[in-house]
Amino acid sequence: MSVVLQNPIRICLSNFTRRNSTTTVSSAQFTSYFWRNDQWSAALRRRSSQRKLLSQAVAAEHAYDPLFPSSSSTVLNSLALPSSYPPPLSSLPYKPIPALTLPRLLGIYAKLSKSRLSVLVVLTAMSSVALSPLPTTVPVLLATALGTALCSASANTLNQLQEIPYDAQMARTRGRPLVRRVISPLHAAGFALVTGIAGPGLLWVCVNPTTAALGAVNIALYAGVYTYLKRRSIVNTWVGAVVGGLPPLMGWTACGGHLLPSTAYPTHLFLPPFLLSSSASPLSATLADNPLSALALFILLFSWQFPHFNSLSFIVRGSYAQAGYRMLSVVSPTQNALVALRHAALLMPVCSIFFPLSGLTDWAFALTSLLPNVICVRHAWAFWRVGGNGEKEARKVFNASLWYLPVVMGLMMLHKNGLEWTEWFAEKEDKKGQENEERTAELQLTR
Repeated sequence: MSVVLQNPIRICLSNFTRRNSTTTVSSAQFTSYFWRNDQWSAALRRRSSQRKLLSQAVAAEHAYDPLFPSSSSTVLNSLALPSSYPPPLSSLPYKPIPALTLPRLLGIYAKLSKSRLSVLVVLTAMSSVALSPLPTTVPVLLATALGTALCSASANTLNQLQEIPYDAQMARTRGRPLVRRVISPLHAAGFALVTGIAGPGLLWVCVNPTTAALGAVNIALYAGVYTYLKRRSIVNTWVGAVVGGLPPLMGWTACGGHLLPSTAYPTHLFLPPFLLSSSASPLSATLADNPLSALALFILLFSWQFPHFNSLSFIVRGSYAQAGYRMLSVVSPTQNALVALRHAALLMPVCSIFFPLSGLTDWAFALTSLLPNVICVRHAWAFWRVGGNGEKEARKVFNASLWYLPVVMGLMMLHKNGLEWTEWFAEKEDKKGQENEERTAELQLTR
């Protein structure tokens, strides 16, 4: 009768790996992060500690066993604590949380609001106010800016609340307040609720109901539809582009502009001067409130999103893939570059034809806007030519998108229809001449 002796090390390892393979880790749920993101569950810590103690005991018992390699303790430690498990709290270095002073709390609120993104949203809304030929007042202007900022803060905070476990997996978003646990999710939810009510409420009371409704719709689209689709469909980028196109409409309606044509405010086309038999008449109130102008502003911001975001998403595509986001740059880089090129090319006729035709700018804008549009299309073309796989080309598209919007908006204000700069300077000179004549007449009378 023969007895087969088995190596106890192999028995231990086989039993240990069998237990590891049968252990299931439940997926992170939003409720667990919402109510208890400041500590791991006790059961999870206990299982992690037990496995770590087991691995250390096995390694110590067979430290001098020639059949047990010296590096096996490292192997056992890696087996004992899977990468999906968090480290036990006892092994983490103690670091006291700083006091939540008012300056620090304001900084946290700014990060929850994504301050740079919120500033861009407010600037696009204010640019629409500046471009509108309709008159407005300073209180309405300030209320529009503050209400838009509050709506953006609420939407961004609600977005971060839903993406805590996914932001922790990306280096770009790992430093956000909720991931670092510098503020509780319940506190952040309260901030989102207050700003989400105050923003549309301020717009409703101080501006008009249409602008308030657009602000509320923007919160719902970004925090609801866009955030939900980010991990499920590539359509999320198109929804996000709609979100980016709504702030200019908020600025337009804040001045009393209409979004849809009607009998009182019909759509009017402003043809080039060389096609008109007589000189163009100044803008009347009816012609100035042209719904075509609001549509042009929306298309400009909608199409600009794709060269801007598609190039950025390609640069950080590794992080998006790691967190499980369904971005076009992850699914199909070639199609991602093609979409960016398509919308970069669309910006050219929008600036050269659509804006002058709507009467928002004069036809000279069609010429001055060609240079930034050609540069943007050229970079997008180079990005597409390499199959959407060139990080250098993607960075050029992204950098071009950063300066494109302020340059084009500045040119639009320079060529705003009804604002003749040469006539303004001439009127100023005439006014100075009249003042000088009045002074000389007064001097002659005193003599």
